[in-house]
Amino acid sequence: MVTAVRELPPESTQQAVGYPSLFLLVALGALVPVVPTGAIVSSAAVVAFHQSSPFSLLFVFLVAALAACLGDTALYWLGQRGVRSRNGSRWLAALRSRVTPERLAHAQERLDTHQVSVLVLSRLVPAGRIPVMLACLLARMPLRRFVRGDVAACLAWAATYQLIGILGGSLFPEPWQGVVAAVGLTVLVSAVPALWRRVRGTPREGLSGQEHREGPPGAPGNEHREGSPGASGHEHP
Repeated sequence: MVTAVRELPPESTQQAVGYPSLFLLVALGALVPVVPTGAIVSSAAVVAFHQSSPFSLLFVFLVAALAACLGDTALYWLGQRGVRSRNGSRWLAALRSRVTPERLAHAQERLDTHQVSVLVLSRLVPAGRIPVMLACLLARMPLRRFVRGDVAACLAWAATYQLIGILGGSLFPEPWQGVVAAVGLTVLVSAVPALWRRVRGTPREGLSGQEHREGPPGAPGNEHREGSPGASGHEHP
């Protein structure tokens, strides 16, 4: 079984099957944000790195960027239909369900400050694409303007994850080893921001809860002070 995993089909077969599969998976992942498209691009780059064709990496880059841009455009167009409709749409509702009010407010603030350039950063930051896209929808950004910013974002995104794949392919002699390394690195990159937000938010929540239970420092803790207005008038972390 290990031998079967390590052996890859001929390059002609890889290209005939790999490029259409890469396009479909990345486009689907952009339209339905549950497919790990970054890991797919990195894995495809590893395989292309070990091929003899000098254009393999270029084709992976172009196919991934085009598929991501088309998927983003389709999702934005579907979201626009929901914004314009009185009753909304399931696509717009799905986008809203994936974004917390705090992240949406932060994305709207960045959009007001940096305008279209924030789209590039949203594609590079894990889980940053949907909040910014929703902020653009609520700001009623025209589709043409969104696409202009998204083209640069998809090119930068495809180049970044392809570099991760090239790094994995250069470190290991066998393609399957590079694929495993690239997927692991991609998953790690995607998990770090969420883990950081959780670690940073936990002490704040714990301290807030402790202050709520104990009241202000130096308070005698009598029962009649629990409802007094001054009991919660101290600084919050």
